[in-house]
Amino acid sequence: MYDFIAIGDSTLDVFLTISEASVSCQINKEQCLLCLEYAEKIPVDSVVKIPGAGNASNAAVGASRLGLKSAIVSVLGKDEIGKEILSGWKREKISTKYVVFDPKKETNYSTVLNFKGERTILVHAEKRKYVLPNIEGVNWVYYTALGPGHEKLEKQLLAHLKKHPHQKLCFNPGTKQLRRGLDSIKPVIARSDVFIVNKEEAELLLGDGVRPIQNLLASFIHMGAKIVVITDGPKGSHASDGKTVWSLPIFDGPIVERTGAGDSFATAFVCSLHMGMNIPEAMRAGTANSRSVVMYIGPLKGLLTKSQLKASMKKFHKINATAVPIMT
Repeated sequence: MYDFIAIGDSTLDVFLTISEASVSCQINKEQCLLCLEYAEKIPVDSVVKIPGAGNASNAAVGASRLGLKSAIVSVLGKDEIGKEILSGWKREKISTKYVVFDPKKETNYSTVLNFKGERTILVHAEKRKYVLPNIEGVNWVYYTALGPGHEKLEKQLLAHLKKHPHQKLCFNPGTKQLRRGLDSIKPVIARSDVFIVNKEEAELLLGDGVRPIQNLLASFIHMGAKIVVITDGPKGSHASDGKTVWSLPIFDGPIVERTGAGDSFATAFVCSLHMGMNIPEAMRAGTANSRSVVMYIGPLKGLLTKSQLKASMKKFHKINATAVPIMT
């Protein structure tokens, strides 16, 4: 019996910290471009390689550190990087029972450009033959980023969850899932006990430009999600269960690099619900975990243990979510 099973791709992330670049934003500063000199050699200040990154791996590691019995469903290349990732999961006490190796293709790879604490990610995901294993013994299924060809597994997952209505689903979609469009992923949203996206992703899915947070939350609640969470970077996070909207600012701290901030929030949020916390306290847990992760390069080093999370939440005990009842 597992508390938490993450389903998604895993990667080798190579972090390149650069200083010779610029950022060009629109007037509203909602959309910005990272600009590099075209056809030039750009100096790299530092290089950090992190095997075992990717949304699902970040979540499985985060859940395990918080004391949950966790497992991961993922496909690795049959190469040295894949073996290294597998060993890392075992060190983190994550079950690798559902991990398979692709004998014909390499492990996925991402290059992360870190400029002034913000990141731009270049992702290469191999096309896999995804098959959902038997995951009957689990409390929470955390379904997240997969590469091209994942639709078959998604249908299998929905069929599985229909047969096992007691299992809870957190859906934190990745790029490929988001780019399929809202109509395509509506069935997953409708089955979600927790649906988590950032503000830009929410607006992309709904397709009507900038909207108030309450409108974004309500839109996904109306699609069937029981709890919707929308993160908004330095502006904090928002959540709703259809009756109340909660908003929470970030916990201040140094920011080195933001990769994994959303994953760490989502993981701590779901794990906290599993441990019996209410929504506003789960938001505080997610915020504490995210604060720690952005203090380091990469998504894994800053993930908190259960005792560290408790200490961080106590440190910021004066920062709490504000609640606004929804008028019906």
